[in-house]
Amino acid sequence: MQKVALVTGGTRGIGLGIAEALARDGYALALCGRRRAEAVKEVLEGLQETGAEVLYVMADLASPAARAALVAAVQKHYGRLHLLVNNAGMAPRVRLDLLAATEASFEEVLRVNLQGPHFLTQAVARWMIDQSVDDAYAACIVNISSISATVASPSRGEYCISKAGLSMATRLWAVRLAEYGIPVYEVRPGLISTDMTAGVAERYDRLIGEGLLLQARWGLPADVGKAVALLARGDLSYATGHVLTIDGGLTLPRL
Repeated sequence: MQKVALVTGGTRGIGLGIAEALARDGYALALCGRRRAEAVKEVLEGLQETGAEVLYVMADLASPAARAALVAAVQKHYGRLHLLVNNAGMAPRVRLDLLAATEASFEEVLRVNLQGPHFLTQAVARWMIDQSVDDAYAACIVNISSISATVASPSRGEYCISKAGLSMATRLWAVRLAEYGIPVYEVRPGLISTDMTAGVAERYDRLIGEGLLLQARWGLPADVGKAVALLARGDLSYATGHVLTIDGGLTLPRL
């Protein structure tokens, strides 16, 4: 039976890189995002041209009702799910110093980046446990965090806090779901070339040129996609709770 993957935020940036990698590995895809289906039509068609079946659901993961509707849509369309990739996230709408940051921004970012993925995982995990009565069934959950889980950026504190929380959520779910044989992993990207990082590209181009990274190039969505595909295949099956850092050596301590 063909495996099914749900990738949140799977129609752009890192999420699209993940979706493309999973499509190459033969997964049927369920993707969600905030944009209407017409706005992502070309992306969906591109994935379908690889031979993948693709379901798209418009969903704001900050909303409990939207999360429930997303899971229901996947259940209705595919009737099964083997992989959840919590990728969807947002940066603060305006970068502000910690001394000036607002509660409204904090609440928005935490709801999207942490609360949404955490409770989507809860709903999906319950469904995966139900499916695990079949001995042939194998499931996996992957959280896409960021080096900001450990690297402090005082101009976007809410983002760093949300990613640190998601990192802990990975550990918590890895412990809780171990008895059901469901591994949970974290993939921690560094500087990845996407629309989210376009606004700081000039600054980081300069820093990369000055030696910021051991591997002197921007990361690509495909780099993250390959890491998720590796985990989904079970190539690191004895490593639940593990963190894969995809950052070109950015956070490697060195002298």
